[in-house]
Amino acid sequence: MIYPEIRLTPKQSTAYDLLCDSLTNYLLYGASAGSGKTWLGCVWLMLNCYNYPGSRWFVGRKELKRLMSSVVITFHKVFKAYQIPQSDWKINGQYNYIEFVNGVAKGSRIDLLDLATTPTDPMFERFGSLEYTGGWIEEAGEIDFLAFDVLKSRVGRYRNTEYGLYPAKILLTCNPTKNWLYRTFYKPSLTNSLPREYKFVKALYKDNPYTAEEYGKALNEISDPVMRARLRDGIWEYSDEDTVLISYDAVLDMFTSPPVPSNDFFLTADIARFGSDRTVYGLWRGYDLYNLITKQHQGIDQTVTDIRTLLMENRIPYSHCVVDEDGVGGGVVDHLKGIKGFVNNSSPIQTPLAGDKEVLKKENYKNLKTQCSYILANKINNHQVTVSAKLAEADKDFLVEELEQIRRKITDDVSTLQISSKEEIKENLGRSPDLADCMMMRTYFELNKPVFYVQPTEIGGVLPYF
Repeated sequence: MIYPEIRLTPKQSTAYDLLCDSLTNYLLYGASAGSGKTWLGCVWLMLNCYNYPGSRWFVGRKELKRLMSSVVITFHKVFKAYQIPQSDWKINGQYNYIEFVNGVAKGSRIDLLDLATTPTDPMFERFGSLEYTGGWIEEAGEIDFLAFDVLKSRVGRYRNTEYGLYPAKILLTCNPTKNWLYRTFYKPSLTNSLPREYKFVKALYKDNPYTAEEYGKALNEISDPVMRARLRDGIWEYSDEDTVLISYDAVLDMFTSPPVPSNDFFLTADIARFGSDRTVYGLWRGYDLYNLITKQHQGIDQTVTDIRTLLMENRIPYSHCVVDEDGVGGGVVDHLKGIKGFVNNSSPIQTPLAGDKEVLKKENYKNLKTQCSYILANKINNHQVTVSAKLAEADKDFLVEELEQIRRKITDDVSTLQISSKEEIKENLGRSPDLADCMMMRTYFELNKPVFYVQPTEIGGVLPYF
């Protein structure tokens, strides 16, 4: 057996021990830049190839080009440090793998995988027939959860029984990233609630004595505070900017907080425009989103049928249904008399001032969508919104990303509250924020509640106005 006695830092050694234990399946080495993430992965895979001849491993990244220009170069450095002769291995550039052709490791192989989501393979079916002993995902924060989920099913399938390599391992390396890694690994690690087979090791550039000085100088020169917090300080709870309206942790809490009981049911629907976006139906019990349904490439007639069926099956009154009326959604409103139409750019709804139903409170929002977005942000931040719907991890990520894009827009007009436009959000995300829009419309009913006035003595001197 060959052991990693060369150039491993204490944090790398901790991670390596977990990669060799009999409990851990999935290890996240989440760290700042310069903490030795790539070196750790290369050493682990190389030693596995020598210790288990004929085994098969993978290393994957979102872009194969970047994998070749980063990981493969580090492999060269690792081979040199361990005095591995050039005659032992070769890189197959046509089919993208490192093959060991001589010496003890003869027959072992490391596949170089492109883990990008593609329009022709959104479910990563290209990995469906592959079999691996184990593997490593580099810069895991760049990839979709589904890529990780599929690869989990492909490890432990190649000579693991012969070598007694159980449980099968996947190493993930990354910089702090607020996506499924934060939700799956980092946040549970703070409360010691990680499942037994998941482990998290945090490392900083200061933990790597070999490069600490040079990386420290470079990282200190990063001017962007968020990038500096992530890459230098390894901070996961970084703040994007002061314009963010919704707390990231509050968004995550929606998926775990218990719903508040309610007898009020609602349906919100964001209708696809010209067949390009998704049609999204949200079913609500109070402020608990208990079902979320998405459809693609369907006409108005089918959408009308869907809504009529959902209202009937869930016993939701037509007056408790609101549909995005912009674009083709107007046709849905015309077909279903009694439901509400939501016009994003319409004027905000003026609400009564407390104590006087004749006096309306002047709202300083740019439009109705801005007003409802601020109300939604306030409710999420105060943990009044829950999501009990069983969502795929990809949809959870989409929803979290879209809610993070609800931001205050800084303009010269300081008297009017504005948020980022849908076009700006689409440019940032590369898609339409359909899920977040469906949630935002739920607050429309907050603005259209009937107002009941009673004498102050009946409720302790406090006048309700919603």
